[in-house]
Formats: sequence, C-alpha cells, structure tokens
Amino acid sequence: MRIAVTGSIATDHLMVFPGRFAEQLLKEQLERVSLSFLADRLEVRRGGVGANIAFGLGLLGLDPLLIGAAGLDFAEYGHWLREHGVDTGAVQVSDTLHTARFVCTTDQDQNQIATFYAGAMAEAAHIDLAAVTAGTAPALVLIGADDPAAMLRHTATAHRLNIPVAADPSQQLARLDGEQARRLVDGARWLFTNAYEAALLQERTGWSEQQILDRVGTWITTLGADGVTLARAGCPPLPVPAVPTGKIADPTGAGDAFRAGFLAGTAWQLPHERAAQLGCALATTVLESVGTQEYKLIPADLTARIEHTYGAGAARALEARIVRTL
Repeated sequence: MRIAVTGSIATDHLMVFPGRFAEQLLKEQLERVSLSFLADRLEVRRGGVGANIAFGLGLLGLDPLLIGAAGLDFAEYGHWLREHGVDTGAVQVSDTLHTARFVCTTDQDQNQIATFYAGAMAEAAHIDLAAVTAGTAPALVLIGADDPAAMLRHTATAHRLNIPVAADPSQQLARLDGEQARRLVDGARWLFTNAYEAALLQERTGWSEQQILDRVGTWITTLGADGVTLARAGCPPLPVPAVPTGKIADPTGAGDAFRAGFLAGTAWQLPHERAAQLGCALATTVLESVGTQEYKLIPADLTARIEHTYGAGAARALEARIVRTL
C-alpha cells in the first residue's frame, strides 16, 4: 500500500524560552500584546508537516510519495529525504522562492508560540495530484497543512479519482472559512486533529461532533500526554494511552510521527488500536530528540516501549513487522 503525503516542506527554527509564557501574558492586555522572549537555545532543523510524515513513513519502509512545493535551497533537504526512503519526484521546486520557514519558541511547560512563512509553499496549488500520481495511483492521500488552495485542490482531485483521503488540516484551520473546512473534512476516511483543533473544527464547520463523525470514517484526536482517542459513528470512543517518557527534549513533530506510525500500521492492515499504539511509540521517540527528523528507529527499543505500555500481546503483534521493516 503506497501513501502519498501532501503538505508543507519547511526549515524549522526551534528556540527554547526558559520561563513560562503564561507568566508574561496579562489578561487585561491581551488585545495589545507586545512581548519579546529571550531564548537560550536555537536549533535549525528540517521540517514541514508533509516532509515530517513522509520521513516517518520512509523509515518504516512504506516508500511514501511526498507532494509539495519547496524552494531553490531544497537540494540538500531533498537528498536527505531520499536517503531515508522518501520519493521526492513530485516535489515542485521554485525558481525564485526559498523553502518555507517555521519559527517556534517553546517554554518550560512545553507551550509553543510559532510563526510560519510560506515562501515556496505558495506554489503548491500549481501541483496537479492527478498528473503526479498518473500510472501509480496511491492507495491513500494524506492532505496535510499546506497552501489552503493546494489542500482544497488535492482533496477534490483525490475524491474525483476515488482515492481515500486522510484529512489533517491542523495549523491551517485558523486560515480556513467554514465552507473550506467542510470541503476538506467531508468524506475523509481518516480525520486527524488535536484536542484544540477538534473544537476549532466544529466552530469552523458549524457541525457538531456527531455531524462530523457522520461524514468521516474514523476521527483520531491526539491528546498529548493523555494519548489519542479513535472515534467512529455508532461506536464508543477507543482511548489509546501515550507511551510515557521522562526525558522530553522537544515536542515539535510528535504529532507528525504519530500520523506516520498510525498510517504505517493501517498500511500493514493492523487493527486500528495496534496502529495507534505504533503511532504513540513513534511520537514518544520524537519527543526525546530535538527536531522533527533527527530520531532513529531501533526495533528492540520500539518493541520494548510498546511492551512496557501496552503489554506483551501488543509487542508480539507488532514485533515481526517492525523487525522486518527496520
């Protein structure tokens, strides 16, 4: 099962503020915030949700097709992705613009304030999903955060071609109007949000939780340290606890890693709960490294994490596939 991943390709500038944002925000002055946070660490890393998810799928041997727009500085990044199992043949490289930039500051409570510069991502809407997948239609297309026009175009094309869609609007929900949000979600086989995005999605679409569930296959909500919840219309929600860790280095990219693990599990035709457990194990692995693509997957480590959290049965169910892949 081949997965196409559409979404942003970016360079991450990750900073750490050794205090708490909440202590600097005055409730009565929120309408006119003007703050500067003195960071004590800066890491420049590869990122972008599309590239991050494709990277994780590549490590797991899925040969993902990355579809997105990058800048004239993409050569080294593209080589890195190909070395890690990602097909970059459908990446459109701009002649004039630089690759998008994600600038993020994290405080000591793991809260984040971020700014995203689109750069070459603005050209993603020029990509024709039908053309770049002609002859090798993927079994699934993930629509990740990207230029909004590209997200809408890719979604419409996938539905027209009868290719199942995993909708993952994430950060771009803030830029979408109600009609756009409804078009991205309606008919998706998988819907990914975090808890805040779940509430924002309901506000944007005007649909209740039940109305959204009636329009998608499975809605996966990530809950940070509380794990994830899988929900389907007519079924009780299925909670899956997170894989614990005592050494969080950087939360950036953990959600993307979960998506990669979960989608790999579904590609291997694992039960949804097992796929979510694999996703949670990958997410924790990323939490323990700085940057979104700096982690390594070691079969014994991954299996041990799964066994410690979910038991020997889960470890046995996943071990053969993990060892064979890695």
